[in-house]
Amino acid sequence: MKLYKTPSRTRFQPLAFSTPDEIVLDFIIQPIMFTQQLITSATLLGLSAAYVAPRATPAGDGFPDPNPQQLLSIEQQADGLLSNLPPPPQLSNAGITNFQLIAFNENLEVSFFDEIIKNITSHTPGFSSNSSAYSETALLEILNTVKAQEELHAITAINNLEHFNAPLVPEPCTYKFPVSNLEEAITLAETLTAVVLGTLQDAEQSFATNGDDGAVRAVSSVIGQEGEQNGFYRSLLNLKPSEKPFLTTNVAAFAFSALQQFIVSCPFDITQIPIPIFPPLQVLTTAEPRDMYLSFSADLTGNPDINGGSDFSGLFVTYLVGQQLPISEPIINPQFDGGVLTFNALFPFTENIMSGLSIAALTNSSNFANADALVANTLAAPGLIQVNDMLTA
Repeated sequence: MKLYKTPSRTRFQPLAFSTPDEIVLDFIIQPIMFTQQLITSATLLGLSAAYVAPRATPAGDGFPDPNPQQLLSIEQQADGLLSNLPPPPQLSNAGITNFQLIAFNENLEVSFFDEIIKNITSHTPGFSSNSSAYSETALLEILNTVKAQEELHAITAINNLEHFNAPLVPEPCTYKFPVSNLEEAITLAETLTAVVLGTLQDAEQSFATNGDDGAVRAVSSVIGQEGEQNGFYRSLLNLKPSEKPFLTTNVAAFAFSALQQFIVSCPFDITQIPIPIFPPLQVLTTAEPRDMYLSFSADLTGNPDINGGSDFSGLFVTYLVGQQLPISEPIINPQFDGGVLTFNALFPFTENIMSGLSIAALTNSSNFANADALVANTLAAPGLIQVNDMLTA
């Protein structure tokens, strides 16, 4: 039933609150009332003052190290078994890093969906759904299944890491999430999943480059499953279920950097995962489906290549959009104060049809051959930009 046999292991104990009251989110979620014309993740990722009370992933079902009976219970809730295929015959160092990031992300997603579920089941005032398509009972059933599926994704990554004696198997951390109502929670779920879908593309490319073909089939199945999830979230948000013909790609360093804002503390040294962490690129303007200038900011304190005397003429905002080559636009109106650089850059929507997710980075170069080339030339990232027209009927 398990992916393969693994020896018993000693795990870090995740941090947890001591009383049941502290398990409840410290916000009240209002009914989903879809009145926005546009939804942008900029207000959710780093700019919202309200957030979920920090806590660690619960262990009521044995996750992340369930016994056989607990695993069966998770599988039954997930509507499917953990794969019983043997592990890949080999896994490169890059492949191990890929699975470290996958496990790190899946642990976070398990905690995120657990928080939403606990608010619904605890009948937090204003937490009921007014969606005409899904009752509260149906929404709970769906989210519990999603949580169990994410647990199996995490367990698969963990099993691979342990089989190859990885130097670090990420444990659940303590998290906070910048949402203040159910609509924001579902919007954040959609944005996180869109970022994951781009990041798993990067993992597949890495597997192909490093001869880790044995991992490809299982990870590809997860890409499809995450896509099913995101179509559901987009439907709840009154958006077209399918975002665009080719989903926006991403790179591991941008995904890992984005996840840091949700971390309160971890029972391991995050720097043991050999992926760069960039300063956040804040998107200060709500993007619209038109050519326009967006405002950005980045705290570049401590960057030896940046100083107040620079004219910043060699800096760009570089966008990842769908499967296009990276799109670089020079920054304008730079202002540098106290280590924080604020500036504007063109959002070239019309020519590039930048619907759905675009990922922005502040770079010191342009004319990149592919997404991977951005990492060595990035000063701050990622800026996550969502442009979605609401359905009119």
